[in-house]
Amino acid sequence: MAASTHTVTNQVPPLTGYDVYGGDAALTEAVERHLPAGVLEEARGELRALGLSAGSAQAQEWGAQANENPPWLRTHDRYGNRVDEVDFHPAWHRLLGHAVSAGLTDAWGREGGHVRRAAGFLVWTQAEAGHGCPLSMTHAAVPALRTDPASAAEWEPLLTSRVYERELRPVPEKSGALLGMGMTEKQGGSDVRSNTTRAEPLAGEGEYLLTGHKWFCSAPMSDGFLVLAQAPGGLSCFLVPRVLPDGSRNPFAIQRLKDKLGNRSNASGEVEFDGTWARRIGEEGHGVRAVIPMVAATRLDCVVGSAALMRQAVAQAVHHGVHRNVSGGPLADKPLMRNVLADLALESEASTVLAMRLAAAYDEDTEQERAFLRIAVPAAKYWVTKRCTAMVGEALECLGGNGYVEESGMPRLLREAPLNSLWEGSGNVQALDVLRALRREPTALDAFLREIGKARGADHRLDAAIKSLLTELADLDAVEARARRLAERMALVLQGSLLLRWAPPEVADAFCASRLGGDGGSSFGTLPHTLDLDAIVRRARVRVE
Repeated sequence: MAASTHTVTNQVPPLTGYDVYGGDAALTEAVERHLPAGVLEEARGELRALGLSAGSAQAQEWGAQANENPPWLRTHDRYGNRVDEVDFHPAWHRLLGHAVSAGLTDAWGREGGHVRRAAGFLVWTQAEAGHGCPLSMTHAAVPALRTDPASAAEWEPLLTSRVYERELRPVPEKSGALLGMGMTEKQGGSDVRSNTTRAEPLAGEGEYLLTGHKWFCSAPMSDGFLVLAQAPGGLSCFLVPRVLPDGSRNPFAIQRLKDKLGNRSNASGEVEFDGTWARRIGEEGHGVRAVIPMVAATRLDCVVGSAALMRQAVAQAVHHGVHRNVSGGPLADKPLMRNVLADLALESEASTVLAMRLAAAYDEDTEQERAFLRIAVPAAKYWVTKRCTAMVGEALECLGGNGYVEESGMPRLLREAPLNSLWEGSGNVQALDVLRALRREPTALDAFLREIGKARGADHRLDAAIKSLLTELADLDAVEARARRLAERMALVLQGSLLLRWAPPEVADAFCASRLGGDGGSSFGTLPHTLDLDAIVRRARVRVE
């Protein structure tokens, strides 16, 4: 075969060796905007270092290896003893260890901690999203544990530690720990009040033995778990350690690992409790109340995680368009492709700006910000996670057939994209939670309206969208059937308000025209041609150093 047939031309170089953080204008601007001056310089340095690591060939190789080598369950040791351990490829441990050392489980006890952690989570999970699950669970467990001071005193320093210790040992012997969660059961799914796992009280204060089955247990290799079970006083929350203080294993039978569409590097298990020792967290009968702070924090991570997937998809699509030549020039310069790329970039920036605003609300921690989060988190979780799958699919198409090939990395992003819309409550659960906040917590709606009102008068399309939203809110007849529509409109109006206040004019104008003003189609790439699309694409482009 002639050597000339093997000459490779017009192929796009891999997007590697770049700063994932520094190359993301929307994210860097959000960090500058939301962090206090006293910690900004330190945060910049940490995030830039993390961004360079995430964009390195080494981290990308770890991500590919972890995805290609899923975890496997080891139920017994060589002697026949039940051990119920999950083994991972070394790349998984490298990714998770780097994340823990970068502070991605440490937000609650440092100034600007939630903004710093959310930015880091958005950056680092672009290398590989699966290991974000134990990071999120461990981070989110802290406020739930604080309802029991004794448990918080023992566990919180380990959960927020920057030391990753993979071995299962008694918690007092460890320098760092991970926490998972087991809430849902096969008969109930999101209806956790139908749980049948039993909790029988022991003589010790707050001590119980659990018996039952959990259909989904997140991160089953962890050092401990927050679970729901039926105590004599009703559904309650419990902390279940894997290893007891004497070094023996707490009964915790992992029946199987789930074979999932995506999220392949991460373990999700089905587990059995049979006389499993547990400590109650919060009061008997108030289990849902105890876990609500954890659920809210993980829902925010669903928004951040989807924003990360979107950003990586946009970075890959724009990079391809800039380096691929078609009909005598770069693909990204062709009017129709430029429209598609700009539309994708809009979706990504709107999601990033919203995610970081929610993280900043956690840091401010005022009564009004807490009320704002109560309604904004489920609305954002509903909309951003749903947009992720369509958006990543369109970005994959920008690479043509190359994007459909595993080596491009785009199929992995696409398989991952639906996860965050399912995790911690699917779309209907989020939309109904928005309604619950509207009905039961009038301060939540007031805080939301104050937030979107900060941009009122800046754009006539936003003003019209706010007016329309207020009309919908005033008519709550048959509102459950309209819950998705309402959650979507609230999220879009909030995104528009934030972009008008903080994004460049060309970005805000394009968003308001297409998402609020109705001047756009149902698919990506249908922006009005009169907008400054070139500026939007240039802003989204990553420059490899």
